[in-house]
Amino acid sequence: MVAGTTAAGTTVGARHALAAALLPGLAAAALASVPVDAQTVRSAAEVVAAATDEEWRGLDPDNTVYFEMEGGRVVVELAPWAAPRHVEALRAIVRGGHYDGAPVVRSQDNYVAQWRVAPPAEGASLPGWLSDALAAEFTTSSGGLPFTPLPDPDVYAAEAGFTRGFPVGREPGSGTTWIAHCYGTVAVPRGNDPDAASPAGLYAVTGHAPRHLDRNATVVGRVVQGMEHLTTLPRGTGTLGFFETPEERPLIRSARMGSDLDPADRVAVEILRTDSESFQAWVLASRTRTEEWFVHPTGRIELCNVRIPVRAVP
Repeated sequence: MVAGTTAAGTTVGARHALAAALLPGLAAAALASVPVDAQTVRSAAEVVAAATDEEWRGLDPDNTVYFEMEGGRVVVELAPWAAPRHVEALRAIVRGGHYDGAPVVRSQDNYVAQWRVAPPAEGASLPGWLSDALAAEFTTSSGGLPFTPLPDPDVYAAEAGFTRGFPVGREPGSGTTWIAHCYGTVAVPRGNDPDAASPAGLYAVTGHAPRHLDRNATVVGRVVQGMEHLTTLPRGTGTLGFFETPEERPLIRSARMGSDLDPADRVAVEILRTDSESFQAWVLASRTRTEEWFVHPTGRIELCNVRIPVRAVP
């Protein structure tokens, strides 16, 4: 057999091109059946290096929150398309300065870090609307949303893939989409009442993806930079990682919307568009793993194992 040609006479390069061409329109099971020779797949580094400028996007300042932690800055991209009411309320809370001096109340190993608005100064009170319960926004309509499918089946969703830069699950029968609880996902904690939550409290996934939380909490965004400042927080010694005394709680120095910052104070990063051809190639590279170190590449991938590339802009 000639190098670069299959026994059936089709070049492996052509098969790779076929897989890339079919990726946007194939269901996960169908795509998984497309044979791809690892020798033709570019490495993840090669994919990023070859991505065109048009395939990268900047952060929308009005949908970006900058949390200044004691250890450094945590940048959160919001998803108003997934949870419009909660995102609107979160913007108001941030702009009201209610996260300035806010305590981190929980840091549970391999799970989440959780924080809430700062307590009022002595003799003062927080505005009543701050704790107003919002109806759950666990899912949103799939209608009109772009979707890049993952080429492998998912345990927690009938379909899994990416929408507007976020890992998502989809249910074709109900026509709904939801953001998955992957590493870095930011969501709103609640009690047993699904319609009694407020973004006056937030948590970020800092450990192995707790996908069982999907469609059980309202997701408002994801961390795009600064996860190390959350994952290295001291662990709470109380039940579920809660800090037992106020003195133990790390503080958030301030929170600001990107649109309220001087442009020079915003992070200069771009994110690979999940509706781009280069992102499809990135998924293929992440799935196939052609690097020399791999003795047994998996040939499959889970939703939360696809890390969306971010690059610094000079």
